[in-house]
Amino acid sequence: MSFSDRITELNTFDLSRYVPFTVEGVRVGSIRRDRISLLAEFPNVLGVEPERVALNDALTSPKARSEAVVGVIRALNERRLIRRLRGESYSVVALEDRSLSTKPLFEIDRAVVPFFGIRAFGVHVNGYVREGGGLSLWVGKRSATAAMHPAKLDNMVAGGQPASLSVFDNMKKEAEEEASIGESLADTAIEAGHISYCIETGEGLGPATMFIYDLELPPDFVPENADGEIDYFELLPMRDVLRLVDDGREFKPNSNLVVLDFALRHRIIGPEHPEYGVLSQGLRQ
Repeated sequence: MSFSDRITELNTFDLSRYVPFTVEGVRVGSIRRDRISLLAEFPNVLGVEPERVALNDALTSPKARSEAVVGVIRALNERRLIRRLRGESYSVVALEDRSLSTKPLFEIDRAVVPFFGIRAFGVHVNGYVREGGGLSLWVGKRSATAAMHPAKLDNMVAGGQPASLSVFDNMKKEAEEEASIGESLADTAIEAGHISYCIETGEGLGPATMFIYDLELPPDFVPENADGEIDYFELLPMRDVLRLVDDGREFKPNSNLVVLDFALRHRIIGPEHPEYGVLSQGLRQ
């Protein structure tokens, strides 16, 4: 195994199986070719061509687009062609936008983001402590009943980015819910950039961008989960965390990348490491 394997695992896909999904000529996603016929049933909302699916140009406002797409999603959900909806809206932006810097074109339920191949955004917080001349990370063990990646290790705080909140406000909300971190402590978190990847699953194509924060914690602080998603937290030296990442089976896949990014930025993995260049480039594909 090698650290670069963790990046490869989250960047495996075949674009030939997909066609662009566009809004006003802007590509916002990718739809599997075998699903095009399903979407052709909604001509008032979607224009379907052999090599493209486009939102109807008559839908000119984000609100009108969101409402029209909801109708399509409900119909597909009733036929059990898409999974149960989450009731949480994500912003739909240009596929090339990895920073949420452009105005959302519409909103869509989080559960169907992979179906339409839309870029998902999220926040992760590295909770770290300085001890013994080195750094240790707080690692959470996900609940065995978690809907996604049950019983896997995770970053101290991790969550999706809803359309209703700024990235920083969402980070603080997730920090409170997942680790009982108060607002005053969360306010000291340092924005540390982002990582990007794209993975193909049975649900569709999953381009994603995770906004990363580093939060140095007092030695006596112990995170406590408040939303039921984490069974317990453990403070581990970075050498042990990286050993788990190298193993590849313990962490939630995208959390592996967050740990590697942290190790690069804090020079735990330095230029002398044989995979330094591959990792530096691969985390922002």
